[in-house]
Amino acid sequence: MKKIIHGILVVAAMAYAVSMNGQTAPRITAAEPAPTADEIVGKYVDAIGGKDAISKVKSVYTESSIAMMGGDNPSTTTLVDGVGFKNETDFNGTKIVQCFTSKGGWSVNPMAGAASPTPMPEDIYNAGKGQINVGGPLYDYAAKGNKIELFGKDGNAWKIKLTSKENVETVFLIDSTSFLITAVKTKGKMQDQDVDITTKLSDYRKTDVGYMVPYAIDVDLGGQFNLTVTVKKVELNKTIDPAVFEMPKS
Repeated sequence: MKKIIHGILVVAAMAYAVSMNGQTAPRITAAEPAPTADEIVGKYVDAIGGKDAISKVKSVYTESSIAMMGGDNPSTTTLVDGVGFKNETDFNGTKIVQCFTSKGGWSVNPMAGAASPTPMPEDIYNAGKGQINVGGPLYDYAAKGNKIELFGKDGNAWKIKLTSKENVETVFLIDSTSFLITAVKTKGKMQDQDVDITTKLSDYRKTDVGYMVPYAIDVDLGGQFNLTVTVKKVELNKTIDPAVFEMPKS
């Protein structure tokens, strides 16, 4: 059970930060030819506020509640653009920490036998390090070494597959009317088993600089577990000491 809970919370932390994005763009009519992947991503960037709004966001601090296994668990995330991303979740009095930086990652999880800060395995780091960037991995994707492909539609959403330079694949469903991300599909591990992870995003709200943030995040872990992240507070451009991302000495 401890390993299951550990896997859920680790995946939740990774799924949550994929989601920090969002405004309404023009509808593509049936008479128009299908857009290219670049055109769709360009409209997505406009939908979450555009380059001007994104450039104004240097840090994002959020307070959330993770509903899981019948309980609500407080969680905070701290993001400094290009520097680091840190998630801390309290589960039944136990603090679980997951941190990504531009140079590596580390975690603390007493429930998995890691009461002291532990360096993150390379595969987990590669899967989650894109979270250190405001706007997500689709924003300015080519400069980050990422590649994108259009795989048609899923209902009313365009399917964009992003492949990172480490060959980590993520599928984004982008609504063809609003051009906001409605779902993110990735693969992860739970109890050393590969699982398909679907993260649904909704209740987008505009911040004071025009940057859009989803306040409701639902995560399905391979049909085995579900959890809901409800954002309670978002604070942009808070002064954050980069030292918070450094791995403490044991």
